[in-house]
Amino acid sequence: MNTHPALVALFTITRREVVRILRIWTQTLIPPAITMTLYFLIFGGLIGARVGKMGGMDYMQFIVPGLVMMSVIQNSYGNISSSFFGAKFGRHVEELLVSPMPNGVILAGYVAGAVLRGLMVGAIVLCIAMLFTRVHLPHPLATLGSVLLGATIFSLAGFINAIYAKKFDDVAIVPTFILTPLTYLGGVFYSITLLPGWAQTATHANPIFYMVNAFRYGLLGQSDVPLGVAFGLMLGFVLALTALALWLLKLGVGLRS
Repeated sequence: MNTHPALVALFTITRREVVRILRIWTQTLIPPAITMTLYFLIFGGLIGARVGKMGGMDYMQFIVPGLVMMSVIQNSYGNISSSFFGAKFGRHVEELLVSPMPNGVILAGYVAGAVLRGLMVGAIVLCIAMLFTRVHLPHPLATLGSVLLGATIFSLAGFINAIYAKKFDDVAIVPTFILTPLTYLGGVFYSITLLPGWAQTATHANPIFYMVNAFRYGLLGQSDVPLGVAFGLMLGFVLALTALALWLLKLGVGLRS
C-alpha cells in the first residue's frame, strides 16, 4: 500500500526538525529546564514562602501551570523562528518552494516540529515541578488541549516572524520586546484579582493570559476566565495565523528574491 506523497513530505520535515532538536539537546532542552528550576527555587520557594496563598492554594502550586506554559510558548516560538529563518538564510527553503509539496505541508511540518519541542520542554518542566510540589490533573483534556493550542499559536507566530525576518537580529526582536512582556504580564505569577480595574481590563487583551488560565484550569481546576472563552480565543488565533502564514507562503513574501 503506497503512502500519500504529502504524508511522506510532512513526516520528513517533522522528523528533520525533531532530529535537529535532539541532536543539539544541550541547547534546546537543558537550558529551559535549568531556567525553570531557578524560577521554582526563587519565586516558588523563597518568595512564595512569604506570599503565602494565591487563589486559595499554595503559591508554588499556583505558579506551576504558568511556568510550564511559559516554557512551552517560548520554546515553540524560538524553535520554528530560528529553524525556518536558518532555512531561508541557507537557501534550503527554496528547494521546498520549487517542489510539488503543498504550502500547507511545509507549514504543518515546521509547526509540528516546534510543537513537539514545546511539549518536550513542557513535560520536563512539569517533572521538575513535581520535585517541589504535588501536581494534580483534574481535567486532562483541558490540560492537553490548552498546551497544544498554545504551542501551535506561537509556532505559527514564530513562522510568520521568520518569514519577515531579514537578519538574525530580526528573529530576536519579537521575543525580547513583545513575547517576554506579554508572558510576564499574562498571570503567570499572580491572579488577575489582585490588579486594579484598569489593569484587569488591559490584561484581558493579552492572549497569553487566556492560555495560562486554560492550562491552570486543567492542572488545578481554577481559572480567572471562562474556559469556553479561552479555548474559543485560542482556536480563533490558530485559524487566523494559519491563514496568514499560508497566504504569505503563497505570495512568497520574504522568500523569493
